[in-house]
Amino acid sequence: MALELLPEQQEHVASNAESLAEAEQDDEAIARAVVFAGRVAGFLMYSAPKDDDEAIVYRFMIDRREQGTGLGRAAVGKALEEIAKLGHIRRVAICYEPENEAARRLYAGFGFVEQGLDEDDEMIATLELGRIER
Repeated sequence: MALELLPEQQEHVASNAESLAEAEQDDEAIARAVVFAGRVAGFLMYSAPKDDDEAIVYRFMIDRREQGTGLGRAAVGKALEEIAKLGHIRRVAICYEPENEAARRLYAGFGFVEQGLDEDDEMIATLELGRIER
C-alpha cells in the first residue's frame, strides 16, 4: 500500500507493512483497508477476542491526500459498526500519541473518553458501544 502520512504524523503510526506483518502473526488481528473512489486511502487494524468484551483499535491512518475530507470519520464509524455487529463486544479501546490532536478530536467526536497513558506513554481512550455519538 503506497499510503503517505504528513511528515509530522509519521512518528505517530507504525508503517502499514509492519502492521500487515504483525497481522500475519496474530490470529486475533483484523486488518481493514479504507477504500475510497476505487483506491486504498487508509488502513485500520483491531482485535476483538472472542473471550473478551473489549475490542482494541490499535492501528489507523488515512493517506495525507485524503485527510480533512471526512474519510477518517467515516472509516472509524464503519469500524465501530463492524465491531458492534460481532455481538460480544461492549467496549472499544483505542490508543494514540497524546500530542496527536487530530486523533484526539476524531475519537472524542464519537464519544471516546480518555483514560490515561499506558506503559508506552500512549493515550488510551474507551467507548461504551451503547454510547456511540454521530
